[in-house]
Amino acid sequence: MDPVLLSRLQFAAATMFHFLFVPLTLGLSIIIAYMETQYATTGDKVYLKMTKFWGKLFLINFAVGVVTGITLEFQFGTNWSRYSEFVGDVFGSLLAIEASVAFFLESTFIGIWVFGWKKMSAKAHAGVMWLVAIGGNISAVWILTANGFMQHPVGYTIRNGRAEMTDFFALLFNKFSLLEIAHTLPSALLLGAFFVMGISAYHLLKKQHIDFFTRSFKIALVFGLFASFGVGMTGDLHGTHVAEVQPAKLAAMEAHWETQSSAPIVLFAIPDEENGKNLVEFGSIPGILSFLGYHDFNAVVKGINDFPEDERPPVWITFAAFRFMVLLGTIFILQMLYGWTRRNKLLESPKFLTMMLYSIPLPYIGIQAGWVLAEVGRQPWIVYGLMKTSDAASPVMGYQVMISLIGFLVVYGLLGGVGFYLIGKHAKKGPVYEKA
Repeated sequence: MDPVLLSRLQFAAATMFHFLFVPLTLGLSIIIAYMETQYATTGDKVYLKMTKFWGKLFLINFAVGVVTGITLEFQFGTNWSRYSEFVGDVFGSLLAIEASVAFFLESTFIGIWVFGWKKMSAKAHAGVMWLVAIGGNISAVWILTANGFMQHPVGYTIRNGRAEMTDFFALLFNKFSLLEIAHTLPSALLLGAFFVMGISAYHLLKKQHIDFFTRSFKIALVFGLFASFGVGMTGDLHGTHVAEVQPAKLAAMEAHWETQSSAPIVLFAIPDEENGKNLVEFGSIPGILSFLGYHDFNAVVKGINDFPEDERPPVWITFAAFRFMVLLGTIFILQMLYGWTRRNKLLESPKFLTMMLYSIPLPYIGIQAGWVLAEVGRQPWIVYGLMKTSDAASPVMGYQVMISLIGFLVVYGLLGGVGFYLIGKHAKKGPVYEKA
């Protein structure tokens, strides 16, 4: 049993499970803050009921997300101690700021929001919800900044065999991190919007609480429309930067094997990693990959075969994750544009409502595909160009990691089952069970 592979699987399982809850926390908090602001400024009780109904779902999701996130940081000491020793001066400081500033801010104001309904004015209480939303998104900013260092290390020097921070602001304004932030936060908002629209569609199909869920759907639709375009535009910018700093990832994303100018994009391909080519490919469009990567139709794009074998990412996973992410991103934009044309005819659009109901899982899948692309496409590096993943794991036995991996899967499976059961249960009940 390979302890490095098992440690990777364990961290991947824990991270991907945790990230089922994080983006909903980030996106839904903003939508709820807007709803409560509408109540505070208009006095319309429907907005109050909306705030409380969606707020209950938010709190269930937040609770599960917190529990699953705590274990992740422990793994840096248990499974990745050599990594922590090498970059702890850089990486640890960013995580410390996230925990001591952003997460505490978010958690503190969530408590005030939950217990302050009858102790604060409506405007003050709405302001607290905005602080919850801001705190959560700032927390994500610090985590993404830390990940950005792993993807494109800056602001450091190697001293005594360790990476030590030399320029905090270089870390803070790392272009890779900024693009990750600009891409991830709109993705979370899009997920929150789909969550609200999907549940609203369920009740509208049943002709339940029509005014309540029509308003909820329209609010989420506006957020979803802007977020879908934001995700698409930032994704394009991010892809260009990846071409600059992680060219092997770009080549793997497109299963591009040979270095050439006017590099084509292939609409359909089956990569053959063993022989360094595509087993099947069709729909080749010359120059498009060069343009997408460098905004120049004649630019030279380095092929996978020109990278050392021990520095190539897994092509199949990277290629499939990228294709899946782009496909879903395109679908989201089309759904939002069509939804905008039907926003005043929701009850007359049962097929559209049904589509939105069954689309709730799609942003989750799209976000997971994006992170698979980001992390698997960076391999074999844990810190790109500095430290390989095989050198970062703790000196532990494979069976020890296997035991903890099985434990994680069992506990997280039970926890996730309970969390999603409670969210589904309260979502189906509707606002009639909420006290104004």
